[in-house]
Amino acid sequence: MESADITIIGAGVIGLAVAAEIARPDRNIFILEKNPTHGSGISSRNSEVIHGGIYYPQDSLKAALCVEGRHRLYEIAEKNKILYKRIGKLIVAAKTSETEELEYLHENARKNGVNSTELLSAREVARMEPNIKACSALYSPETGIISAHDLMNYFLLRARQNKAELINYTKVTGIEKEGRSYRIFTQNGKGDTFDFSSACVINAAGLESDTIAGLVGGSYRLHYCKGDYCSISHVKPGTVNRLIYPAPAKKQVGLGVHLTIDLSGRLKLGPDATYISRAEDYTVEDRKASLFYSRTKAFLPFLKEENVSPDMAGIRPKLQGIGDDFQDFVIREDWPGFINLVGIESPGLTASPAIARLVNKMLTGKHSD
Repeated sequence: MESADITIIGAGVIGLAVAAEIARPDRNIFILEKNPTHGSGISSRNSEVIHGGIYYPQDSLKAALCVEGRHRLYEIAEKNKILYKRIGKLIVAAKTSETEELEYLHENARKNGVNSTELLSAREVARMEPNIKACSALYSPETGIISAHDLMNYFLLRARQNKAELINYTKVTGIEKEGRSYRIFTQNGKGDTFDFSSACVINAAGLESDTIAGLVGGSYRLHYCKGDYCSISHVKPGTVNRLIYPAPAKKQVGLGVHLTIDLSGRLKLGPDATYISRAEDYTVEDRKASLFYSRTKAFLPFLKEENVSPDMAGIRPKLQGIGDDFQDFVIREDWPGFINLVGIESPGLTASPAIARLVNKMLTGKHSD
């Protein structure tokens, strides 16, 4: 393999978005992916939600990049015929004591530059979603859903059109500083090893991003947080037309078990959030069906327990451990020419085009055209 100008480690939505942003015909860019295909890790196991930017602390990267990324994502999807729907979301208070949290989120949205949210009364919720039970709700009209795979395919096509090369079945086993560049050691699916030099490296390795950073002396530590989903059957189309989220509890790891709708109209509950070991276990226990039903029946009264069944699971790479306070994305050039993207969890999909622009700015010193 010849030397590279830039090597991107990881071909999920973040790595591919970065590749699409920085690739150009006069740059030799490699995208290394350990799996057989691109986007088969974190990026293939999520709710495919375009987030509004409501939850994250003011001035955090998560807030700023989510809001910027949302705007760009809708533009990209519309222009390139990527499947999406701007269906909106209701964050509901199932009891009056939760209304205060909605008011806080409404104010936080304003701080983050999201001026479209609206506090709704029980009567207004009933008019909007008659099959939902709520004392009040916060309405986010900018929230939507998108085909993550279509989006990743678009990013990959754009990168390839500008001569970037995706190399699958390629696991990075070592990285050494080599003057002003880096020597990257790899192993393919057959066990063959090879190495090459790269002037710049972008670590977008998702669940393994802390490990990759550690190869060069980084000391990040990720916590794996599993989110299970359950599917819902035998519900008439149109019963619910928006995403329905509970008011989040304080110090909660995730956003609470919520109702999502995919682009085909299929309903799911989830995800929850459970810290697990480093082993990637995607099984969903049968008990989750009754657990999710019990957690959502207060605001989803149309649900029947027998119509909820285990579905899929995803794993988030969190910098926030059990009981820790909020942890932001790490997007940092820790060594000259080596940019780490660590802890890129939700709202990573939404933020992906904005993250790509930030990385490009770090590489070039200015935004791309």
